Amino acid sequence: MAGSAGEPTTVTGHPHRFGEPSVHPAWLPSEAFRALGSRRVLVHGDGPLVDTVETEVTWACSRFGGQALVAPYRDEPVDLVLALRWAGPLPAPATRALAPLNETGGGLGDEGFLLTRVGDTTVLLAGGPAGLLYGLYHVVRLGEAAFDPGLPTRRHRPALRRRMLDHWDNVAVHPLMGQVERGYAGGSIFWRNGGPRRDLARIRAYGRLLAACGINAISVNNVNVGGTEARLLTERLGDVAEIADVLRPFGVRVHLSVTFAAPVVLGGLPTADPLDEKVRSWWATTTRQVYERIPDFGGYVVKADSEGQPGPLTYGRSHADGANLLAEALAPLGGVVHWRAFVYNHRQDWRDRRTDRARAAYDHFAPLDGEFRTNVILQVKYGPIDFQTREPVSPVIAAMPATRLAVEMQVTQEYTGQQRHVCYLGPLWREILGFRPWGEEGRTVAAVVAGEPAQGPTRTRSGPGGGLVAVANVGDDPYWCGHPLAQANLYAFGRLAWDPELDPAAILDEWIDLTFPPTATEDPALVRETVHAIMDDSWRTYERYTAPLGVGFMVNPGNHYGPQVDGYEYSPWGTYHFADRDGVGVDRTRATGTGYTDQYPWPWRDVYESPETCPDELLLFFHHVPYDHVLHSGSTVIQHIYDTHFAGVEQVEAMFRRWQLLAGVIDPALHERVTDRLDEQVLSAREWRDHVNTYFFRKSGVPDARGRRIH
Repeated sequence: MAGSAGEPTTVTGHPHRFGEPSVHPAWLPSEAFRALGSRRVLVHGDGPLVDTVETEVTWACSRFGGQALVAPYRDEPVDLVLALRWAGPLPAPATRALAPLNETGGGLGDEGFLLTRVGDTTVLLAGGPAGLLYGLYHVVRLGEAAFDPGLPTRRHRPALRRRMLDHWDNVAVHPLMGQVERGYAGGSIFWRNGGPRRDLARIRAYGRLLAACGINAISVNNVNVGGTEARLLTERLGDVAEIADVLRPFGVRVHLSVTFAAPVVLGGLPTADPLDEKVRSWWATTTRQVYERIPDFGGYVVKADSEGQPGPLTYGRSHADGANLLAEALAPLGGVVHWRAFVYNHRQDWRDRRTDRARAAYDHFAPLDGEFRTNVILQVKYGPIDFQTREPVSPVIAAMPATRLAVEMQVTQEYTGQQRHVCYLGPLWREILGFRPWGEEGRTVAAVVAGEPAQGPTRTRSGPGGGLVAVANVGDDPYWCGHPLAQANLYAFGRLAWDPELDPAAILDEWIDLTFPPTATEDPALVRETVHAIMDDSWRTYERYTAPLGVGFMVNPGNHYGPQVDGYEYSPWGTYHFADRDGVGVDRTRATGTGYTDQYPWPWRDVYESPETCPDELLLFFHHVPYDHVLHSGSTVIQHIYDTHFAGVEQVEAMFRRWQLLAGVIDPALHERVTDRLDEQVLSAREWRDHVNTYFFRKSGVPDARGRRIH
């Protein structure tokens, strides 16, 4: 019976200084290191990140019978060389490997590496210590393939400079938000009862996981910063420094969410006006003190003038004024400010069909393009509403060529099943990153956040892009994510942030092979086939049995879980579907609706304007149409609602049956946890089907053409 896939007892028996927390090893089980650890390996270089590589190699070799070679290296047989390109005299195989590196133009940067074969030796040359660390974990991913004589020479370098997670963790338990806002895997791994948790072994294990999928930055507290969280910037800064010290050997830089009102809350000033000299001085002094404790501090994350959070609009100033205030304090020290563009009117009159929450971010920020300092990163949610299962790509991404932009995803499954449902989000994120706002000849979203310049005379800022950011999904659950299969979303985010061109299905197989390594299971082919079949289309399955055709929400208010079709329909939050007896959907056209389509560049402004050209999956986001409107698929809107909700339930029931094939093949505890989650998903999917179908049957009066029972 396999143990590695389920091991919730230790991080695969790691006996070295990374510690042994009682958690599942995720994509770093012991068996994943077998190919590397059974060989003769030389690590060449110096520095804290190189020490991490040496520690990993030494442990793996001690476990699997290999040999970790140490300097001075004598000319003896070696299977793998892991070397910094410029770390002094290199071993002979590494020296010979420089030729293909030079032929490919070099350009590894601090995080890149070259992998090649020289004779009987696999050689990994890195441009910097971080590249050596990422290269090590790439060798682990490849397993035996890393030592294949036919291994092609390939240069690896991240497409995006900043690959970041935002933790919505509260230092003290919040009466409404709990320990982790929108957290579905237990409490924070950083904080507890108003102070640090100090489970440093758990944080080290987390750092390893982040490095192994390519994430290099995190914010350690909630963007909805309260009084306790605010003090992390000053009197509790030592607690943040302790986390930074633990994560530094894994190449992860720490950021802090801060309140814009900090000069008032913490500094005793009467104002937080960004143009006030005393306010500017307070931020400059406070920021210098942060860097004295944390020299590689990443910067600030700010949610301002949004959902009740304070901001510059209080003082008649712009978002650019507010962001530039913090950027000015951070710039001399190498920091950045992530200024979130999630700003909208959350006290809307549901009867007002002209006010449109989808328009808000563009209306607030597009006029400010070019006014932000170069170390301001405007953090834009991938869609215009709020992490729904299906939304169009935010038009802000195309509207601000002179501003550094980061796109924000949500790994925590707030609106996609809350880690009680299997919902692999890799395909959703790949669609977003591959979207071309200016049509087939234009740049992709991934190119925008990478900082690639536009073609032609378009004004474009110089310098790096803002990268990719996601809301984290981990907690103190033994399986990290509540649902063991939700680990794949965290892994996929890191891999797509490293290379947005990767195939989500291939990433999923990578995660399966690492988490359920073939050498640790009784039937590896069955495990891979089964888990892949359950997860690969699970995002679209979730979409089928929840809100249809891009309309969004239809959830219980507050907890956002489970169906309530009119849950937000008459609320002030601006999240409406406008279903009536004649039709459903929101008219966002410029001809008769809110004018939202006008925020897109050509060709999408015209594609979305007409129901005849609008993609089916977004029809109700852009148009209010009758129930008998015929989709491109040939189905009517009402029949599509019925059919997809019945199909979604059938697909979840099939997931449950497939998972039972692995009973006795993988770790029993993990199998039982996933079985419990799938049982909940089946019940929830049936509930969604019955609520949604009944609602629209009563609204439309149109029966199911297939004669199925509508509850």
